[in-house]
Amino acid sequence: MSDKVHRVRFEPVGVEMDVNEDETVLDAAFRQGISLAHGCKEGQCSSCKSLLVDGDIELLKYSTFALPDYQKDTGHILLCRTLAFSDITVELLNYDEDLMRRSIAVKTFNAVVTGIRPLTHDIRLLEIELDNPLRFWAGQYVDLTIPDADITRSFSMANTPREQNRLSFIIKRYPQGAFSALLDGGLHVGQRLTAKGPYGTCFRREGHPGPMLLIGGGSGMSPLWSILHDHVESGENRPVRFFYGARTRADLFYLEEFSALTARLPDFRFIPALSHAEPDDLWTAETGFIHDVVARTLRVEALDGEIDAYSCGPPPMIDAVLPVLQMAGVEPERIHFDKFTPAVR
Repeated sequence: MSDKVHRVRFEPVGVEMDVNEDETVLDAAFRQGISLAHGCKEGQCSSCKSLLVDGDIELLKYSTFALPDYQKDTGHILLCRTLAFSDITVELLNYDEDLMRRSIAVKTFNAVVTGIRPLTHDIRLLEIELDNPLRFWAGQYVDLTIPDADITRSFSMANTPREQNRLSFIIKRYPQGAFSALLDGGLHVGQRLTAKGPYGTCFRREGHPGPMLLIGGGSGMSPLWSILHDHVESGENRPVRFFYGARTRADLFYLEEFSALTARLPDFRFIPALSHAEPDDLWTAETGFIHDVVARTLRVEALDGEIDAYSCGPPPMIDAVLPVLQMAGVEPERIHFDKFTPAVR
């Protein structure tokens, strides 16, 4: 690590930290337990976009979708791509005081695979055990690395924070996926991994009495499953609507578990929707894309109180859901999302 250290000041919160010249500002924040808004950590999603007020920096390679040239020309930066070469002052454009108050320093853990099993034809449940307990909030994720193959991918925990040594992940398998394709024979019980985290800002906010919306598709089930069960464990009593989009009935799973939760919780509904229902599905419930189902449901069902919404899944789904939530009157600071951006090769 570089011996050249500079000071970063974040406005308007007045938080300061050190950054080495060979680490990004975001990585320095992770290391020191300062939670800043972030998403992909690779310059692809714009979640960490901020404004450089003063100082000398260099930006590593990034997507112009995340930071268009006209914004770069006005001093906007991506903290995950920013190297500091002097003391700098940064204005945070997206910050959450609750997030910063609940910061957890990122650490690296040794891990071993304890189980892999199919949930659908292309969804797998991966279970690992860590050498030391990991503190995290429900909805966060870690970077998993296969040391022998030098492959690292980000996956959200499906278990609750109560389980700190044994983590589980709901992962969508892609035939060409560098990590996920290995879940069918390439990884085995007893194989060693490393886990680094926790990351992510789409975690359950506690102590809010209003309704909670959980919206996902595919492996977006993983963080939402954690958030839902963390809510149940907390003993909080609030209306919960869980929307889940799939193509066909064969893409649905945990249906018995959802049925048990519906019978157990006082004001809970699981609302699955099929976008490409087949005749053999004999499907009589919701159809169409999940953002349309959310819109129809919120128009028909009046939910009293301020809504907290958590949406996890592919970027097109998130991009379609966000305006639906805004039109339904959900306050921007109560909309939390995690875009599962494709891994950069």
